Amino acid sequence: MDAAKTPVIERPKQRNPWLLVAALFVVALINYFDRQSLSVVAPRFQRELGMSDEGYGHVVSLFLFASTIAYALSGFVADALGSRKAMALFVGWWSLAEAATAFATTTMHLGIARFCLGLGEPGLWVAAPKAVGETFSKEKRGLAIGVYTMGATVGAVVALPVIAMITTHLPWRSIFLIDGAVGLLWLPFWFFAFRSQTAAERVTIEIAEKGVGLEANEAGLRAVLAKPATWKLALARGITDPVWYFYLFWFPKYLLSARHMTLAQVAHFGWVVYLGAGVGTVAGGMVSGWMIRRGVRVGVAYRYTMLGAGLVMPLSPLCSLLSSSSLAIAVASMIALAHMAWLVTLTATIVEVYPQSMLGKAAGLIASGSGFGGMLSSELIAYLVTHHGYRPIFFLMAVMHPLAIVLIWRVFSIRPQQEVSVAAA
Repeated sequence: MDAAKTPVIERPKQRNPWLLVAALFVVALINYFDRQSLSVVAPRFQRELGMSDEGYGHVVSLFLFASTIAYALSGFVADALGSRKAMALFVGWWSLAEAATAFATTTMHLGIARFCLGLGEPGLWVAAPKAVGETFSKEKRGLAIGVYTMGATVGAVVALPVIAMITTHLPWRSIFLIDGAVGLLWLPFWFFAFRSQTAAERVTIEIAEKGVGLEANEAGLRAVLAKPATWKLALARGITDPVWYFYLFWFPKYLLSARHMTLAQVAHFGWVVYLGAGVGTVAGGMVSGWMIRRGVRVGVAYRYTMLGAGLVMPLSPLCSLLSSSSLAIAVASMIALAHMAWLVTLTATIVEVYPQSMLGKAAGLIASGSGFGGMLSSELIAYLVTHHGYRPIFFLMAVMHPLAIVLIWRVFSIRPQQEVSVAAA
C-alpha cells in the first residue's frame, strides 16, 4: 500500500503505551518468581514431606497439566472479557494459589496448590499479547513483547538470590505467602495502566491493518482450528518449550545435586542463566524489528530470527560435558538466550497472523502445546534423572529447535494477509 494512502489507525488512548508494557513486565516478573520459588526450596520441602525426585516430577507435571488446560481455556476468557478484566482474574487467582502453597503439609496438598497455580498463570501469556496487539503498531510489537517477556527472566534471575536470602532467615513456607501478596498488590497498577479496546475500535483496526472485517472476526474457534499454522505452531511450542521448563524447574536442582554446588553458590552464579534469557527476550524483538524497519517482510524477518536462535541449540550437550561448572553455566546462558529470542518471535508471529477477536483463542490453543509438551517432558526428565542422570536431557535439548524450525518454516514464509484470508474462508 502506498504510504500516502495508509490509513491512520486510532488506537485506544493510553496514558502511555509503554506504561502498559511496564505493568506487563512487572507481572511477568511476579509470574516467574512464583514458578521458580518451588525449585529453589525443593530440597527442603522434599526432606520435610519425604518426597523423591520422581514425586517432585509428578508435582511439576500437575502444574503443567493444569497449564495445558488453562492455555486452551484462557483464550476464550480473554476474548470474552477483554484483556483488562481477564488479566485481573488470572493474576488474582494464581496469587491466591501461590499463597496456598505455604499451607501444604502433604504431597497431595502441594500438588493441589500447584495445580491451581497452573490454572491461573498461563492466562498472562494469552492476555498480554492480545493487549499489545490492541495498543502497538506492527513494527513495535516484537519489541513490546520482548520487553515484557524479559520480566519473566528477570523474575527467574532474582528468584535464586532473593529466595535464598529470605528463606535463610524465615521458614521456606513464608516465600509463598510473600509471592501471593505481591501479586494482589499489582492489580491496582494494572487497572491504572491499561484501557481496553472497544468493539468498534477493534473492528476499525482489523480492517485498516489486516484487511479483515467483522465476518472474519466472528469466525472464532472453527477458523482457528482450521488453520494448519495453529497446529504447527502448537507442536513447535510443545517440543521446544520443555527446554525452558527444564531451566526453570530442574536446572537449580542439577547444579545442587549433579554439580554439587552449595545453595550459596547457586544463588551467586545460577542467576546468570536467567540473565541470558532476559537478553534473549529483548534481542529477539530488536532483531526482527530492525529487519522490518528496513523493509524486510514481517514473515521473513520472523523466520530468520528464529532460524538464528535454533542454530545455537546444538551447543546444549556441552552443559554436561564440560568439567567446569562456570563454563557449563555460560553455555546454559547461551541456550536460554537463544530459546527466549525464539519464543518472543513466535509470539509476535501469532499476533501478526490472527485477528484480534481470534487472538486470545489462537494464542491459548497454541500455548496449550507448551503445557502438554512440558507435562510429558517433566515425567521424562524425572525418569531420566532417576535412572540415567542429566546428560541425556542435554543431548535431547540440542535437537528440538532445529526440528521445530523445519516444521514451521512455511508458516513464516506466508504473508500475514494470506493467513488472515484463510481464517476468513
